[in-house]
Amino acid sequence: MNATPTVTFVVPCFNSAKYMDHCLSSLVIGESDVEVVIVDDGSTLDDTAARADQWQAEHPDVVKVIHQPNKGHGGAVMAGLGVATGAYLMVVDSDDWLDRDALHLLLYKLREFVSTGKPVDLVVVNYVYEHAATGTRKVIRFQGPLPVNRRFGWSQTGFWGPGQNLMIHAAVYRTQVLRDAKLDLPEHTFYVDNVFVYVPLPYVRSLYYLPVDLYRYFIGRDDQSVNRKVLLTRIDQQMRVTKIMVDRVKLPEDAVEPKLAKYMREYLGMIVTASCAIAVVSNTPEDLARRRDLWQYIEAKDPALAKRLRRQPLVIGSNLPGRAGRATTRAGYRLAQVLYRFN
Repeated sequence: MNATPTVTFVVPCFNSAKYMDHCLSSLVIGESDVEVVIVDDGSTLDDTAARADQWQAEHPDVVKVIHQPNKGHGGAVMAGLGVATGAYLMVVDSDDWLDRDALHLLLYKLREFVSTGKPVDLVVVNYVYEHAATGTRKVIRFQGPLPVNRRFGWSQTGFWGPGQNLMIHAAVYRTQVLRDAKLDLPEHTFYVDNVFVYVPLPYVRSLYYLPVDLYRYFIGRDDQSVNRKVLLTRIDQQMRVTKIMVDRVKLPEDAVEPKLAKYMREYLGMIVTASCAIAVVSNTPEDLARRRDLWQYIEAKDPALAKRLRRQPLVIGSNLPGRAGRATTRAGYRLAQVLYRFN
């Protein structure tokens, strides 16, 4: 294993033998610049564990493997972070992959940051929704809010358009930033990607936007956590993640720049919107009660934040009163599915 790789890719794997080879083959091309940490998260239904060991045997200077009892996506990411030696870190889900040419460009830029002794805290790249059912793709780019191909701070960011969110697929964090933030993802919980990308933001002082279509996010499988039917069965975990985000960052006090505080508040509003909209789509008494409980939680924790969140248009749209209001929210959810193809 290279003593000082430029970037660590953490790849959580749970019964993912069907997909993982495609993912891993897109990562190891970085050779000595790259450390790939495969976390076999208690796989028992296929040969994920054996495939992981085979990858390590074939690429001993690049790949390391962790076998652990099942802890969920968050537990797998934390295990990878715990052993990461790369200057930077990115999480790549085992059914996704990275574009070869874009990866080479990213590695070139990361090497430059490391060799000059002037690393940036967060490198942002484009990501691509590769929709399985329709064979279509949608690229999420950040021209507009972020200056291109230069170092900048939060005060130099612009207006964030619809869908331009710093999801985990867009984020290449300096590894020490994640550790300084004391990142701690809950085990056995889905949707912790939002905690991963959100909680470290106040520790980011410098950014760089590299406008390459790096991350290919494979979406549309029936068993994915973002699938609508699956979302409805895991609404309790969506609510849990939202509460963790409220707990871990106090806004605006923890944000170093007003523009960062504004972005984080809008990001949190998007997550609150998703939680409330899913509860409305479910439309069961239990899930509607969960929506009420979420608001009670936020208001008890930070009344000023709750007041600001309630003013956001998306949040308003997911919390319209009465039966007609809930029908409007469900229609808006279906429209968003069509426009953004997020599940």
